[in-house]
Amino acid sequence: MGSAAFSISLSALQADSTAIDVVGNNLANLNTTGFKASTVNFSDLISQQLGAGASDGQVGMGLGQVAAVQDFSQGSITSTGGALDSAIQGNGFFVVNSNGTQMYTRAGNFQVDADGNLLTSTGQNVQGWTAANGVVNTNNAVSNITLPIGSTIAPTPTANMSMAANLDSNTAVNGTFSAPIQVYDTLGQAHTLTVTYTETAPGSWGYAVTIPNADVGNTTAGSTTVATGTLGFDTNGNLNNPAAAAPPALNAPVAISIPALADGAAAQTINWNLYNSAGTPQVTQFAQTSGMSNPTQDGNAPGQVSQVSIQNGGTIVATYTNGQQVTLGQLAIASITNPTSLIQVGNNNLQASASTAQAAIGVAGTGGRGTIEGGSLEASNTDMAAEFTQLLTYERSYQAASRVITTSDTLTQETVNLVHS
Repeated sequence: MGSAAFSISLSALQADSTAIDVVGNNLANLNTTGFKASTVNFSDLISQQLGAGASDGQVGMGLGQVAAVQDFSQGSITSTGGALDSAIQGNGFFVVNSNGTQMYTRAGNFQVDADGNLLTSTGQNVQGWTAANGVVNTNNAVSNITLPIGSTIAPTPTANMSMAANLDSNTAVNGTFSAPIQVYDTLGQAHTLTVTYTETAPGSWGYAVTIPNADVGNTTAGSTTVATGTLGFDTNGNLNNPAAAAPPALNAPVAISIPALADGAAAQTINWNLYNSAGTPQVTQFAQTSGMSNPTQDGNAPGQVSQVSIQNGGTIVATYTNGQQVTLGQLAIASITNPTSLIQVGNNNLQASASTAQAAIGVAGTGGRGTIEGGSLEASNTDMAAEFTQLLTYERSYQAASRVITTSDTLTQETVNLVHS
């Protein structure tokens, strides 16, 4: 009986020691991004039958092997403001590639190397879909995400422009109002066009669009006219000449023809849209001081990447120095129905085991996958208070098992002494 008590208590000591190791690992990773704490499951061994099949004659043989199971409950999400930081709210894992092996992680503290590869903090390639010409095709297989760091975006010459303007109906005949708007040529150089309105009669205004002479290679002072015409307004102050185009066009653009420019840019034509996409006039004539607001145009200067960031939803966007934004890629999320079967392989990564269900990889927020919050990180879900409570419990259990061994040894010694007495 003494030997059984010794082996039973030894199994308890081993189990408690393993449980303390698990608690120690949980506490050690209290500040590890995306870490999932483990819980300890104990199980008993088969009982020894002392009687002839009687249930009250069973004596347990101690503890079996301890099982440490990861707890995949949500960790708290903290906004960091980091451009490449990402956190998953809900189910799923980021997909990473480590030397050709697909792995999974909840740690979204990503970085970009000198070659533009999106990596985890420990150097694994982050997977998803890389955009082609700003378009992401998530129907393709996932691959390592590579970003065009240091790339430039070509200039776009202005093709369309508009301005919301009111021309004061109280203006005297031959009274004028001027409004400037900046546009871009085929080389990305900015030029200022000036639209000058002149009242020719009540409800009727002429306009002239000009560009500085220097911009078109004319050395004399002044400006070159690139468009002229007449605007007419009804008795309610609404533009009716030229009339809006018939649906679906709605706009009635004025063609502004700019000649070849002094900087070497090609000649170009810009459409000045007098009506918006709903067919509402952009220019009015009310009894209000003449003014212009909301000038818009669709051209831009060339630019270089100034920042790459991960947006909510996992879209990777580049911001250029000219203010343009271009989609570079999309993070992938893997949904795994039995995540507790994953194997911890270090570096915040998890690997599929033989019993792991096949991962369903797709876009965040679809197919039961969690959402991605950009500029945020998920903290470890280790509960420090709970872990300290467990630590005390396992310590007392260890002490109790130790006392059983001491008592068993004492009884054995007493038995030996009886035999020799």
